[in-house]
Amino acid sequence: MQYKNLGRTDISVSQICLGTMTWGTQNSEAEAHEQMDYALHKGVNFFDTAEMYPTTPVGPETQGRTEECIGTWFEKTGKRGDVVLATKVAGPGRDYLRGGQGADAANIRAAIDSSLKRLKTDYIDLYQVHWPNRGHFHFRQNWRYNPFTQDREKTVANIAEILETMGELVKAGKIRAIGLSNETTWGIQKYLTIAEQKGLPRVVSTQNEYNLLYRHFDLDLAELSHHEDVGLLAYSPLAGGILSGKYVGGARPAGSRGSINPDIGGRLQPLQEPPVKAYLEIAAKYNLDPAKLALAYCLTKPFMTSVIIGATSMAQLETDIASAYVTLPEEAIAEIEKVHRLYPMPM
Repeated sequence: MQYKNLGRTDISVSQICLGTMTWGTQNSEAEAHEQMDYALHKGVNFFDTAEMYPTTPVGPETQGRTEECIGTWFEKTGKRGDVVLATKVAGPGRDYLRGGQGADAANIRAAIDSSLKRLKTDYIDLYQVHWPNRGHFHFRQNWRYNPFTQDREKTVANIAEILETMGELVKAGKIRAIGLSNETTWGIQKYLTIAEQKGLPRVVSTQNEYNLLYRHFDLDLAELSHHEDVGLLAYSPLAGGILSGKYVGGARPAGSRGSINPDIGGRLQPLQEPPVKAYLEIAAKYNLDPAKLALAYCLTKPFMTSVIIGATSMAQLETDIASAYVTLPEEAIAEIEKVHRLYPMPM
């Protein structure tokens, strides 16, 4: 297992991060504990969660269960010090989370105290804003994205308020580093600029979607990542499981995410099937599990700090973690790039 530092900090994280969003619905507490035991044993020291998890499905009845699963594991094992723990404060739109107000000073303080209680810890290594208050193009919203309705003065003031609040929490020892999620290039740079101007904590990472079917980060975000040392924590590296091939031909395996969320957040629709089949053919040609091919490709990117995996079974978890030890032949990468040229934005 290889490790990288979060941004310009000395916080070292494994190149594979254990995602947790199925714990509390698709996975029981005991299964969550088993996953954490196995991942840590295999060198995965980075766990990512959020106050709104689990998401399969997401709702007020289950909100917070995932953090509770992690908290009981820390309590049982005493291994809090072995883990770099990341969680998130929700953006606006979820009424059951403090009226859906999103991230501001009051909501961040309330959210982190609730998370710390559920997680049974007194600090978070990486605290992230789950999505911006102003709106964004992630979660398949690119088709109706309109930044021209945003209020610049209000947006900048909110970013400054978030940074100031995070700075207070860093000084209080509740946070070690701060990160963003589902952010844009302008948004990340504005956080960096304000932090530099006001002597506030610097953003160390952004958690955005990245996979063979969705490679927006390859462009201006990659440039920012390179120059500003803001690494990517890639979520949905298997496109919600689509790149494993299990949904080809309209299949819906029992208990899978696709059986719970029919279109997997807008990802599962006809345009994605041709490139998925092409990637499955490449995997077969090089005698690779399709999931390993997809994850190993993500790990080739120079802007990648860590790839966030998620599994509902131990077999899936073992396969995903094993991708860290796969070196893709140059010929395989070249074939992947040819497919990408044919299907640059299939979902």
